[in-house]
Amino acid sequence: MSAPAAGPRLSDRQRLAWLRLIRTPNVGPASFRELINHFGSAEAALEMLPELMISGGANRIIRIPSVAEAEAELDAARRAGARFVGIGEADYPPLLKTLDNPPPLLAVKGEGAVFRLPAVAIVGARNASLAGIKMARMLATDLGLDGYAIVSGLARGIDTAAHKGSVSTGTIGVLAGGLDVPYPPENAGLCDEIADRGGAIVSEMPFGWQPRAQDFPRRNRLVAGMALGLVVVEAAQRSGSLISARLANEMGRLVFAVPGSPLDPRAAGCNALLKDGVTLVTEAADVLGALAPLAGTRAPRTAPIAEAPDISAMPPPGENDRADVLEALGPTPTGIDEIIRHTGLSAAQIAMVLLELDLAGRLERHAGGNVSLIA
Repeated sequence: MSAPAAGPRLSDRQRLAWLRLIRTPNVGPASFRELINHFGSAEAALEMLPELMISGGANRIIRIPSVAEAEAELDAARRAGARFVGIGEADYPPLLKTLDNPPPLLAVKGEGAVFRLPAVAIVGARNASLAGIKMARMLATDLGLDGYAIVSGLARGIDTAAHKGSVSTGTIGVLAGGLDVPYPPENAGLCDEIADRGGAIVSEMPFGWQPRAQDFPRRNRLVAGMALGLVVVEAAQRSGSLISARLANEMGRLVFAVPGSPLDPRAAGCNALLKDGVTLVTEAADVLGALAPLAGTRAPRTAPIAEAPDISAMPPPGENDRADVLEALGPTPTGIDEIIRHTGLSAAQIAMVLLELDLAGRLERHAGGNVSLIA
């Protein structure tokens, strides 16, 4: 494994605190960022969590992972030949930084250099036809030879074909479970081959985590978020690949689809995408031509990791303020700007109340910065 690229780095102490914070129940990427912004460090945020949960109306205080538990996960990563990379560090995938609420820590096994290549995601059916598998592998090989990394989700069928087609030029596999829990299990050898041949395997989930149904859309978001564009090769209606295509479109990525027979249900999703106006693909040149203007795009620089914001002028929310925010919220997603206008509170006060509700498990965050109360 090559040394990480030069750039800002978390200290061992920071990395341990970041891991404890993101592994705390009810702390997701959005609340993690808010906590760091409010308190300046993960260590300070960890100390404040019980008080914030009580203020948000939690029925019980969520247990924060201990130092020993976080150290055990760091040790598990080292034994697996992996490491944890924080947002802002040089080996963090650059396009992920542009997402709303990117994962603050990623477990990575393999070479960070592959993240610095322009990337294309290739996804599709698990029960793919032989023609679909051949097409996915051909596209991945040709795009890889042209200098693109290939991103996919390590599923059976199209994903596996895409990884195998690009394993010699650079491919990135994203897992829905822990880095030490390849899914499907038969792709464990492929994971090792990818990491050993200049690619990378990544996951935002804890080591030992068995993937659940709800974890796959989360994985799909990372697949789409790492790439400039996403190609769908065979997908049924209402498939996970169409979720990936929708997510890619919402992120402003280019979406492509390979046409298929109207008689094959595995092509129905791709054909529907083409009717909606995505770019038709029959060869790698179709993708390369569309992505050429974007291939040199650089992700924006992130703020220094350890820089603490000035919160001295922010008055803490009072009980009446919390009541006003709760009154403005409901089960329907609502924009934060609307809440600010309705309550007359400052953006900082609103952010703190929403953070308290989030940590108490009472808030759901939606795309576009909207929020709602959990019934």
